[in-house]
Amino acid sequence: MADHHLAQLNVGILNAPLDAPSMAGFVDNLTPINALADASPGFVWRYTDEGRDDATEARPFGDDLLINFSVWESREALWEFTYRSEHIDLLRRRREWFQHMRDVTLVLWWIPAAHIPTLDEAGERLALLRRHGPTAEAFTFKDSFAPPKTPASSITSGTPL
Repeated sequence: MADHHLAQLNVGILNAPLDAPSMAGFVDNLTPINALADASPGFVWRYTDEGRDDATEARPFGDDLLINFSVWESREALWEFTYRSEHIDLLRRRREWFQHMRDVTLVLWWIPAAHIPTLDEAGERLALLRRHGPTAEAFTFKDSFAPPKTPASSITSGTPL
């Protein structure tokens, strides 16, 4: 087993409430795309709201910000799911359902393999990326970093597996 896994958080501002007819294409695909993620090679974990199988009710970073928060075994595993599975079809249609954001919407960071990050930790990593640009502590697919050689010692929050 690898010493580190890759955590990812992405956020988006909805074009309309989830129950609006214009959002049906997104909402109707949530369950199948989440099932595809769960079954994908390298998938480890994804955040869900209490009693639900998705994260559409959580709004930890603002009432209008929808989140997607997951952990993968590697950057490659997340890349394969994101860009080389049926997920890409939804990604191509994102402007139908989400507003364009000028700010960074995706952050990646390495975590010890036995760690599940918290929403607070994810928010801190997104803020770090927005403040300082890509670093080993918070980066993007475009400007990514290799996992640390030793387990991270700066992580104090989160839930062990």
